[in-house]
Amino acid sequence: MEDRLMSESLKGKVAVVTGSARGIGNAIALRLAQSGADVVLSGTNEERTKNAAEEMQTQTDSNIGYYAGDLSSEENVLEMVEQTINDHGKIDILVNNAGGGVILPFLEQTSETLKKTIDRNLWTAIWSSYKVLPYMAEAGYGRIINIGADSVRNGLWDHAAYNAAKGGVHAMTTGLAREFADKDITVNTVAPPAVEGELLDKIKERDAGLTDKYIDIIPKGRAASMEEVADAVWYLSTYGARFITGQVISVNGGSNML
Repeated sequence: MEDRLMSESLKGKVAVVTGSARGIGNAIALRLAQSGADVVLSGTNEERTKNAAEEMQTQTDSNIGYYAGDLSSEENVLEMVEQTINDHGKIDILVNNAGGGVILPFLEQTSETLKKTIDRNLWTAIWSSYKVLPYMAEAGYGRIINIGADSVRNGLWDHAAYNAAKGGVHAMTTGLAREFADKDITVNTVAPPAVEGELLDKIKERDAGLTDKYIDIIPKGRAASMEEVADAVWYLSTYGARFITGQVISVNGGSNML
């Protein structure tokens, strides 16, 4: 039993969770910290990200740091990674959660909203993986968990642009998983459906019928909770998931099967 508990602990690990000042990312960061990992939060708003880190520090025994900046910028990602290496000496776990799509019918998108959606969801994951992987490869260990989207598989209404970005994240997962498997680096994606929180609330304010459709295709009859997504990310970060790589794991209440 003690060995089992040790395999589930993340004590001594260092995790970077992007887009974690609030929402799903914050729930993921808290779950990893509660399991013993030292965690670096990131967000685009300095005050909000700092406050989130300070609050999480009071909730856990882990060391909680933060970085504020737009991670679709290569320079900002480099700064975040170098700050983490300087503070902790390594990065064991990277959770590419930064995102937030502009959910609209495709022809109501603009050049600005399309670029914003791709930048937030795909470029953040590309740059973060690109800057972290050299350190993981040198250490011979790493866990990268991307937050994807079940809508890539089921073609959800108003998600075409978002799916273009998240589909890229899904595809990057398999390529990186094969390329770095021999260095004990696993790369997986957790793909949730509609998730309770701010984004779903905003869509509901605009079109309650649309969010009803999102829920209706989930056999469990409800949206996922942030904690349910966080638990899946936590598991993929542990020793117990060491032979799982290159997978898109749906945490979706059955909205898409197989």
